[in-house]
Amino acid sequence: MEKKIFIKTFGCQMNEYDSNRIIDSVKKIGFKKTDDQENADCYILNTCHIRDKAKEKVYHEIGRIKKIYKKKTKPIMVVAGCVAQAENQEMLKREPFIDIVVGPQSYHKINELLSSYDFKKKNEETEFDTITKFEYFDQIENKNTKISAFLTIQEGCDKFCNFCVVPYTRGPESSRSFHKILTEAELLIKNGAKEIVLLGQNVNAYSYIENLKEYRLSNLINQLESYSEIKRIRYTTSHPTDMTQDLIDCYKNNKKLMPLIHLPIQSGSNKILRLMNRKHTVEEYLQVYEKLKKINPNIEFSSDFIVSYPGETDQDFIETLNLVKKIKFINSYSFIFSPRPGTKASNQKLIDNNISKKRLIKLQECLFNHQIKKNKFYENKSLDVLVENKIKGKNQLFGRNEYMNSVIFEGEMDDIGKVLKVKILKSNQNSLFGKKDISSNMRAA
Repeated sequence: MEKKIFIKTFGCQMNEYDSNRIIDSVKKIGFKKTDDQENADCYILNTCHIRDKAKEKVYHEIGRIKKIYKKKTKPIMVVAGCVAQAENQEMLKREPFIDIVVGPQSYHKINELLSSYDFKKKNEETEFDTITKFEYFDQIENKNTKISAFLTIQEGCDKFCNFCVVPYTRGPESSRSFHKILTEAELLIKNGAKEIVLLGQNVNAYSYIENLKEYRLSNLINQLESYSEIKRIRYTTSHPTDMTQDLIDCYKNNKKLMPLIHLPIQSGSNKILRLMNRKHTVEEYLQVYEKLKKINPNIEFSSDFIVSYPGETDQDFIETLNLVKKIKFINSYSFIFSPRPGTKASNQKLIDNNISKKRLIKLQECLFNHQIKKNKFYENKSLDVLVENKIKGKNQLFGRNEYMNSVIFEGEMDDIGKVLKVKILKSNQNSLFGKKDISSNMRAA
């Protein structure tokens, strides 16, 4: 008898990719994905440890699930992902409702954990075994049918930024087989993908050696470029020290590589970058920026910023604002520093919360101002939009332009999967709204 499995995903694109691959795996042991969270035989929380209070959010979510199943048969409760990796046995001790804790590098063991589940025994798997995980999932067909499809090529991090928990939850950097990645890409294309988004904690650190030849991210991009069905290529997230010349040159030679680069800097102060152990300076970051702008002036940047990192002075913060004003990032994530247990910065003295909030507001005002201005610039212009899906409950379609802006417009189901010209009529901070540019689309056809 087929069993129902519900999975809730928190955090990054890689978690979304992992959740889809878990579903592909558990089908082999008789589980079927359900969107009905109130009637599941197995309930998985795929967690993220990057944001503030991540652990407490997981326990809050479990409390909500316990209420749902108070008078029903309890599902097998699985906590997966980075919080599971960081907390492991502690979670099983604190919350009896949890049955299985599995870290992100142990997902190849999830079928065994579910098949041998015994309600009298708790299970925990949090070993770093990335290569075995890659090899396991290489044998399982990716059933993803989205127009824009995620594809993990690399996991883990060797940078050890003092604020970051990723090296402790995802392990050391490890890259997948070049040819296995292409095999999965071909399968995604067969399933209908028109855009491939290459994923990694440090995606531009990708390096796979086979037969004495090194394959890098640039090789993957160049190969994906050759598939006629693929319209767009993206990758995330990058580290400034791994923006090598061969990757930069891709923006000169590749027509399908999108001109938006997410390149986290975290701070505009060299002093703070040293305290963070970021291994690059503001000047080195700007060199990468200028090289890319020289190759293609249409390239735009997004980034990540941490406000009030321990030791940040008013002058350090002003230097961050100055960098934002110089580069004019079109979309960025910004947060007040939040210590993560086990990291070097976890025991540092925190900056007064009122000061931190004021800094965050000021930074976000600056960031959002650039974002709003850029979106306003698109009004009355026709943009190339890759149409991804129909908006549920509405006669509208959703797509994205080259710079990842959400674009909403009226259209037909036949438009899904196509790159159409859409004339933008209005905008807000996050989205663009328009209509199909009939004359441009007729000329393009």
